[in-house]
Amino acid sequence: MPEIEVVQGDITQENVDAIVTAANESLMGGGGVDGAIHRAAGPRLAQAGAALAPCLPGDAVATPAFDLHPPVRHVIHTVGPIWAGGGDGEAETLASCYRRSLAVADGIGANSVAFPAISTGVYGYPPEQAATIAVTTLRATPTAVERIRLVAFDDATYTLLRTALAAPG
Repeated sequence: MPEIEVVQGDITQENVDAIVTAANESLMGGGGVDGAIHRAAGPRLAQAGAALAPCLPGDAVATPAFDLHPPVRHVIHTVGPIWAGGGDGEAETLASCYRRSLAVADGIGANSVAFPAISTGVYGYPPEQAATIAVTTLRATPTAVERIRLVAFDDATYTLLRTALAAPG
């Protein structure tokens, strides 16, 4: 079972093998964390993503990290669900994002991975529910990844992720 930790900061500055981006289906960049990762990685990230698109909600694919600083070698792109009230399979799709991202990380040999809070920005997923799904899914998913960092952009997300991680599970 991997070590899971919660930190607050800039995911593009994490000291990990791979970072996960909360992408859109085109994999060509967007707003929020995806935009920040694309800006840090440079224009080749969008080109590499476009070659793999479309990526459906709940799935994940990897590209090189391009201009991100080592040791980051890969960007794992996952497409989270757009919140539609909770009755449209959003929870399973969000859990699938975490499972598929770990499977992709295993496939590229990543020992450490940093995740953002997937779907909680413009996709509108309720952050408290998303934090619980993230932690529960990461704990339950078999993986060779040794270290998982949940990277919160703000104080509120940091608190929610820490609370979810502290819950028995």
